[in-house]
Amino acid sequence: MRSKAGHKTTKNTSSVPSGKLIVLGAVCFIFLLVLWGQAYKVQILDGAELSRKASRQYWTAEEVQASRGQIFDRTGKLLAKSIRTKSVYVRPYLVQDLSATAGQLSRVLNMPVKRVRRFLESSRKFVWVARKISDKQASQLLELQLPGVRLKEEGLRLYPQGHLAGQLLGFVGVDGHGLEGIEKSLDEHLSGQTETFRVPRDAAGKRFYDGLSPSSLDGNDLYLTLDSRIQAVAEDVLGKAVERYNGRYGMCLVVEVSSGDVLAWAQYPFFNPNAYRNSSPEVWKNRVALDIFEPGSTLKPLLVAAALEEEVCTPDKLYFCENGSWTVNRKRIRDTHKYQWLPVNRIVRYSSNIGAAKIGLELGSEKFYNYLNQFGMLEKPELPLPGMAPAMVRSPHKWSRVDLANAAFGQGVGVTAVQLTQGFLTLARSGVASRLRLLRDDPTENGGRQVVGRKSAGSVLRMLEEVVEEDGTGTKARIPGIRVGGKTGTAQKAHQGSYGKEYVASFVALMPARDPRYLVLCVVDEPHPQHYGGVVAAPVVQEIGRYMLASSGDIPAPAADPQEVASPMVQVLQRVGKDAGRGVVPDVRGMSVRKAVESLATRGLLSKLMTEGLVVTRQDPSPATKVKSLKRNICRLWLTHSRTQ
Repeated sequence: MRSKAGHKTTKNTSSVPSGKLIVLGAVCFIFLLVLWGQAYKVQILDGAELSRKASRQYWTAEEVQASRGQIFDRTGKLLAKSIRTKSVYVRPYLVQDLSATAGQLSRVLNMPVKRVRRFLESSRKFVWVARKISDKQASQLLELQLPGVRLKEEGLRLYPQGHLAGQLLGFVGVDGHGLEGIEKSLDEHLSGQTETFRVPRDAAGKRFYDGLSPSSLDGNDLYLTLDSRIQAVAEDVLGKAVERYNGRYGMCLVVEVSSGDVLAWAQYPFFNPNAYRNSSPEVWKNRVALDIFEPGSTLKPLLVAAALEEEVCTPDKLYFCENGSWTVNRKRIRDTHKYQWLPVNRIVRYSSNIGAAKIGLELGSEKFYNYLNQFGMLEKPELPLPGMAPAMVRSPHKWSRVDLANAAFGQGVGVTAVQLTQGFLTLARSGVASRLRLLRDDPTENGGRQVVGRKSAGSVLRMLEEVVEEDGTGTKARIPGIRVGGKTGTAQKAHQGSYGKEYVASFVALMPARDPRYLVLCVVDEPHPQHYGGVVAAPVVQEIGRYMLASSGDIPAPAADPQEVASPMVQVLQRVGKDAGRGVVPDVRGMSVRKAVESLATRGLLSKLMTEGLVVTRQDPSPATKVKSLKRNICRLWLTHSRTQ
């Protein structure tokens, strides 16, 4: 069609939307609307919950145990310390390749594959695989980065002095808590608190942190009253005596009289807390605090002190000792000699049972019982130790005349070495009620009421001096250059209501006799063939006393080399276990400190740590050295913190 001007005309379609564009626009709008709706749901409606889920996946809680406090003696010598080590656990649900993971763990940890698989197949969320592994093993596992396998830092307890005061210190279990001794009773003081950290992790569960450590939650250090040098000498001398006289065990306490501080707490057989897994409760039992025995004649001085205070007798009052045999209510009491008339001081000097029984009967059961209680012998001792109990003594109202007569010379009364020592401490401090102390910084003032007067206490101290320095039963406790006081004890052991042929030999000494600075107690259980306290226990006290008095300058030093400080411990180590002195020094290089110390301890060798660290890099003497050729049974160890060792 043409216009009048002769030109062709066309239809204009650019301003009219097509159907396809309308559909496309509608689709885009709906898509955006859906996205906006989904975004609204994610961000607004479900935002908080999704944020929490993401946080749980990205962040995890990590518990870290702070370091346990260290234990020192009174001079600052280290007795117990903790080092950091690694333990392995698994999250079984995160393990990706069970067979491969089991094989690699088995190789690194030197464990059977079947055992490792049982851990990995567990239905629990957390399973321990190995505790306190070596630094080298921890380094290998870190390099492998096995999914689901984790390392947790824990404390490893070490006792650098080996068996020194082992039963007193006790030990720490695999979970870092004290199980025996001071480690148990003061666990709350020593234990560090647990701090929880939030750390990030990736999709495979790998944590992004390095060396997290608690801020200021470490356990508190502890200073004991012990003197390591005196402790070592006491252990050495005690061990020799127990072995010489074939005793079951021995106990020894050394006390500074002025303060009540325990300077030595010795026990034999020895116990090395570094290798507690190789010992038994029979060995690590703290017998000094727990074992109850009849004190025998060592109780007589306390009886006499009470009788003097009550004016029942005087030091020179005479008693007829019945020519060595006397019957009370058809119960025969015997003396070792046929004594006739003896004054009180000689009843103590010669240890007459009959004389003591007659004094006890005059004093009376109730008064005697009350004095023993005031001396601190019947109640539970106030010491920071687990399991301590009061003495085993019946109520005085139930005592017959025979019971009172027996109690007067130490039969029928059951006490611990701690309680007996505490009684003599009160006597040594001029009759003032006193208690033993184990903590150097104990703020409690040591001194209470006057149990017996100074005059009565002084009279008994002079009698104890006669026991040693005159012709008494304790002459083997004499120390040239100083006057010593003491009392022997030779008590038959009770068996189901009767007395057998076994004995407990004991001796208590005060040095110097009339103004004591030191109190020393020794007890040996079932010595034979000799069983008298004056023969078995008195020489132990004498040797310990000579060392202490020479060290303090009160008497000339003995001829032995004073530089040989470690010799008592070394000599003792030669007797640890039946295999001590046999075989060769093991190769402990590359071992963790714990395993090295345990390995050496089984050969009777004491470990001396020369540097800080977790893994042994060098040792002296060298591996394969014959143990019996060593002059000193000490193996020096050099350590490193390096994970590549």
